[in-house]
Amino acid sequence: MSSAGDPSASGESLVGCPGEVGLRAVLQRVSRARVAVEGKTVGEIGDGLVVLLGVAEGDTEEDGRWLASKCVQLRIFEDDDGRMNRSVLEASGGVLLISQFTLLADCRKGRRPSFTRAARPQEGEELYERFAAHLRDEGLAVATGRFGAKMSVELTNEGPVTIVIDSSERLRSRRGGGSGV
Repeated sequence: MSSAGDPSASGESLVGCPGEVGLRAVLQRVSRARVAVEGKTVGEIGDGLVVLLGVAEGDTEEDGRWLASKCVQLRIFEDDDGRMNRSVLEASGGVLLISQFTLLADCRKGRRPSFTRAARPQEGEELYERFAAHLRDEGLAVATGRFGAKMSVELTNEGPVTIVIDSSERLRSRRGGGSGV
């Protein structure tokens, strides 16, 4: 097989190729949200963001810091003119952070998703906790679910606004001339 056209043969990154995955977050703008474990509420917020976080094998502290900053600064809350022009921090919102390895599901083959791209539990929990700390360091009130637990999540999505961000975008934005954050 020829290596012509194979980005890995030339030393180029495979970021953006099918199957490529990084730290992944699904953000939902909410007016209220709560998470319960075994029927007991373990985290709750009013206005703000629910962040579902999937940690992939090989994700780094830098990925977490970049993604947390992106979540804090993303302008998806309405200003006085009704335009999405304020960040969660500017809107004085909170964050409900929930670990969700199923965001890393690979459904390309068969009917049962594969989760082999997800980080091992110990590594995933460590990066999840650091991600929560980065959000707090940015000045946000952060409630969390319980890592690895079976959770029930209730929320009222406002807009609805739902955004998906992957840490591999950090590298694409640098190469593509974007500003990153």
